[in-house]
Amino acid sequence: MEWMPDAPCTDKRVARLIDANLDRAREGLRVIEDWCRFGLDRQDLVIPLKDWRQQLGQLHADCYRQARSTATDPAAGLSHPSQQTRTDSTQVLKANASRVQEALRVVEEFARTVDADLARTAASVRYGLYDHEVRILEACGQNSRRQQLERSKLCLITDPCGSDGSAEMLNRVELALKAGVSLVQYRRKLGTDALRLQEARQLAELCQAHQALLIINDRIDLALLVDADGVHLGQDDLPQAAARQLIGPEKLIGRSTHQLVQLDKAQQDGADYLGVGAVYATATKADRTAAGLDWVREASGSAKLPWFAIGGINGNNIAEVQKAGASRVAVVSAIMGASDPAAAARQLLTQLG
Repeated sequence: MEWMPDAPCTDKRVARLIDANLDRAREGLRVIEDWCRFGLDRQDLVIPLKDWRQQLGQLHADCYRQARSTATDPAAGLSHPSQQTRTDSTQVLKANASRVQEALRVVEEFARTVDADLARTAASVRYGLYDHEVRILEACGQNSRRQQLERSKLCLITDPCGSDGSAEMLNRVELALKAGVSLVQYRRKLGTDALRLQEARQLAELCQAHQALLIINDRIDLALLVDADGVHLGQDDLPQAAARQLIGPEKLIGRSTHQLVQLDKAQQDGADYLGVGAVYATATKADRTAAGLDWVREASGSAKLPWFAIGGINGNNIAEVQKAGASRVAVVSAIMGASDPAAAARQLLTQLG
C-alpha cells in the first residue's frame, strides 16, 4: 500500500509503530471485555472496556493504518514460552491487561508530539485500566469461590468440642483436607481473641495449601485479617447488607436458617449459601430444638442457593437426610470427634457422591 499520510503523523515509522500498538491495545481490551461479559456476566465491568475500545478506535486514524506492513515486520508471528503456561482465565486476563497497558504507554510516548489527542486518551485509558483490572480480578476471585462452593458437598465445622486443643484441632482438619474436604468453617465460641486469630491464621495456611475454602463463623474482623474466603452469620449476627459492606463484594456470606421465612430473607438479602438446621439434636447446639427432616424437605423445595443441612448428621443418618432432599451437609463431631478423621471424611464424601 502506498504511504499517503493524511494527518497527523508524517513519519511512516512512527505511524507504523502507533498502528501496531493501537491494534494490540484494542485486541487486549476485547479479550478482557468478552470474559467480563461471558465469563463473569458483569455488565458493569464491560461498559468501561467497551468505551475505551471505542475511544481508541475513533482515534485510530487512516494514516496509521496505511503505514501497516505485516509482511515486512521482523517480529511478526513471534511467540514466547510463557504464553503456553496460561492455564486459567485469571492468567489470561492479567496477561492481556499488561499487554494493553504496555501498548498504550508506547502510543502515549510516540504520539505526544504528533497527535496530542491520542496521547492524552492513551494515558487516560492506561490509568483507568490499572484500577479496573483490580475490580475485574476481585470479580474473578468471587466467581472462583462461588464455583468451588457449588462443587463442595461437605463442610467441616471446626468446633473444638472433642479435641484436645489447637494442635489437635488443626491436625484433624489437616487430615480431613487430605481426605478431600474442600470447605472449612472455623468456629470457636470459647477462648481469647488472640487464640482465635492464631487458629484462624493457621487454618488459612492449611486451606490455602489444600486449595480449600475457609469461612469464619460470626467474626468479619477475623475473616478480613486472615483473608478468609467468607463469613458465616447466625440469625442474631449482623444484617447481611452491613456484613457485605464490611467484607466486600468478592467474599462469600453464609447464613444459618431455621425456618422458611429466614431462608427466603437470606436469599433476598444476597447470601451466597445457606445452613439449614438443626436437623437432629447435637451437643454443639444443645440449646437449639431439632427442626427435623421436614425442615430439610421444605428447604429443598425453596432454596435457590447452595445449602448445607446441619445438626447431628453423621455416616449413620446421612442417607435419610439425602432422601429428604439435601445434597450437601455440614458436620462437626462426625469428623472432629471421630477416632479416624480422615476415614470419617472419606466415608461422608463417598456417601455424598
